[in-house]
Amino acid sequence: MPGSSHCSGREQGLDEIPQVHGTMALMLPTDNHVHSRWSWDTAGSSSMELACARAVELGIPGLAFTEHVDFTAWHSGDVGSRCGHTVGPRPHVQPFDVEGYSADLARCRESFPQLHILSGIEAGEPHLFSSGVAAVLASGDFDRVLGSLHAIECEGELQFVDHALFARLDAGALMCRYFEELLVLVESSAVFGVLAHCDYPRRYWPASSGGYHEDEFEERYRAVFRALAASGRALEINTRSPLASVDLVSWWWQSGGDAVSFGSDAHAPYSVGNHFAVAVDIVEAAGFRPGRDRFDFWRR
Repeated sequence: MPGSSHCSGREQGLDEIPQVHGTMALMLPTDNHVHSRWSWDTAGSSSMELACARAVELGIPGLAFTEHVDFTAWHSGDVGSRCGHTVGPRPHVQPFDVEGYSADLARCRESFPQLHILSGIEAGEPHLFSSGVAAVLASGDFDRVLGSLHAIECEGELQFVDHALFARLDAGALMCRYFEELLVLVESSAVFGVLAHCDYPRRYWPASSGGYHEDEFEERYRAVFRALAASGRALEINTRSPLASVDLVSWWWQSGGDAVSFGSDAHAPYSVGNHFAVAVDIVEAAGFRPGRDRFDFWRR
């Protein structure tokens, strides 16, 4: 791995990124990662209708409502049930109400015919909760499936990677463990089509460890990207996380990555499409271009 060199490329925190308004909004891509009240960590006031109205306001052509699918225990047949550790406390996680979600989605499709509205889920640790995720997918019709890693094994438990875990472990070592598990996820689960927020823990990177520098983990990123590219799937540029640099997206291109998906990871309607204009600039600078139409991924 590279040493502690300074970060290269355009690494900016979201609070440092200017908002771009006006005619640029007319060219924004589909937001492929949106949450509504059907996600367990999202307020009941965050309705699909308000998210759709925000997309229309911004000129975003479509949305994918990718609600959280997480579990509080192993299901029979889960790969994780054989790995020797338990699922740590998840007091707020609730089952995904597929029936209620589907009815809400159908109403939005009727109310907003000008939008391309996709159904979807964000599957947490799909390589471990293999049986549970399969059961959810069998219970509905889902257009977009995101694969996410929010938790890793620590002290015999599957634990969410957050401020609390960073407070207990060395930050660099924790990121390396995360990338190792992410590679396992990509190589062992085929249920998802888009890898979401590939460096999710950087949201919680402690200030006491200095700035987060992508280039210190370049080989970790590239290993994940090579495996993802070989599978023919897309990489998400998540605009809720600190935005990826041009260098990082270029690593994806150099690794053979064919497609980029844009996702706001919005948990409130006003966050739909956040920072998309800047994300488009970054992806374009790395060599990707709009796909077949405005609903497609951006491609090589």
